[in-house]
Amino acid sequence: MSKGTANQTHYDKLMGIFTGYNDVCNALYRLKTNDEEKLNAIYKKIEQNLIDSYRIPPGEIIDKISKLSIYNNRYMKSYLAIAKQIVDEHHLNQVNEIDDVFNYLFCKEYNIVLNENRQNRFNNFEYSHYSSDIHEQKTIYRSIMDDDKIAFINFTEGEGFDKNQKLKSNLYPYSFDGNSLLELCCYHGSVDCFKILRTKFQSEITPNCLRYSFLSGNPDIMNECLKVQTPDHICMEYAIISHNIDFVTFLMNEHNIAIDLELCNEYNNLQSFLVYLDQTKDINTCFAYSPNFHLSSLLEYLISKGADINAKTENGSTPLHYAAKEKCKEAAEILISNGADINAKDKDGWTPLHYPARYNNKETAEILISNGADINAKTENGSTPLHYAAKGKCKETVEILISNGADINAKTENGSTPLHYAAKGKCKETVEILIPNGADINAKTDKIFLPIT
Repeated sequence: MSKGTANQTHYDKLMGIFTGYNDVCNALYRLKTNDEEKLNAIYKKIEQNLIDSYRIPPGEIIDKISKLSIYNNRYMKSYLAIAKQIVDEHHLNQVNEIDDVFNYLFCKEYNIVLNENRQNRFNNFEYSHYSSDIHEQKTIYRSIMDDDKIAFINFTEGEGFDKNQKLKSNLYPYSFDGNSLLELCCYHGSVDCFKILRTKFQSEITPNCLRYSFLSGNPDIMNECLKVQTPDHICMEYAIISHNIDFVTFLMNEHNIAIDLELCNEYNNLQSFLVYLDQTKDINTCFAYSPNFHLSSLLEYLISKGADINAKTENGSTPLHYAAKEKCKEAAEILISNGADINAKDKDGWTPLHYPARYNNKETAEILISNGADINAKTENGSTPLHYAAKGKCKETVEILISNGADINAKTENGSTPLHYAAKGKCKETVEILIPNGADINAKTDKIFLPIT
């Protein structure tokens, strides 16, 4: 073994292995184009590096795109276009986990509802006039998004201009009070409009201003914000979302803000995850979260370095919990073959089987059951996997659980049976499976509610 190989860090070795994965994730989170040819190139990288190479489910990728889009909403149309290519290529007609606004905008753009269970939110979004354009032309918000200095000045000099106005919109990251004009400048990196508000109106630089500057990455705005605000953990969250490793290491080294591994997983930031691994040497915590990346060889690497197969996160979740939750069939098989506790419980009492039941993941449910998963395991509130499958309108998983001996009349702490959940959720198909298989239509909850009235 050469000296260079012997001294190679986890980061160096794994970044070399997963270059393709990292590159395409960076391309998505740093998207700055509406050009059709460039979007096609990104889509092809998704197919090659995520779906073909690592078998990441297409629906999972659309879910990730839907959630990241509000942090880079200027390119909402581009995200919708990429999602449409994935839907067409893989003939998807249902994506269970998807952001509600993205679900609405996709329907508006292509007349396709990706999650019918959440369609009840559409009226609210229609009332708010949400559009993939984000803001209508000739509005002050549009001038900020485009950093149109001349148009913005005209708005500020117009009658009735309110320098303290705020925008509440689900097209942006959640803000309880809404976003101020200066905060919107920071979000979009609109430095010209930012300077006007600061010099002419002395607009206040808030904590959200600094946080948003880590999304847009404009150095002039960030430097001004750092003069009056101190970075916090939300700044780190937005640095992770931005996939800017310089921002992440700056916050870690200069402000002693820890990298959040769960956020690295949620926003596909493998690079920050590996920086954490090298900095802390905490191989077990990293291993616990690692299935979320859908990279089986990452699991195998960490196992080979001595990771505890049943390592737990702060909430008690093991790697097998995450593999089951993220629909990582191959990861689940690797973990089970290496001795993972198939009935491990997290702090809320969830076992790995509760997750495929909740998210209608038939294949992973079958793997867990065939390897001895407790079909009637209960959470802290008494819910079995069948309760969650019935609640989530997961017809296929309901059938699998029943065929493998699930207690069809199991009760939660308040006396609810799976039939109560299915009836409450108006899931006719699930009700029609439960009743012929012996569900008690007269079962009562503690509040004397019957499942069928």
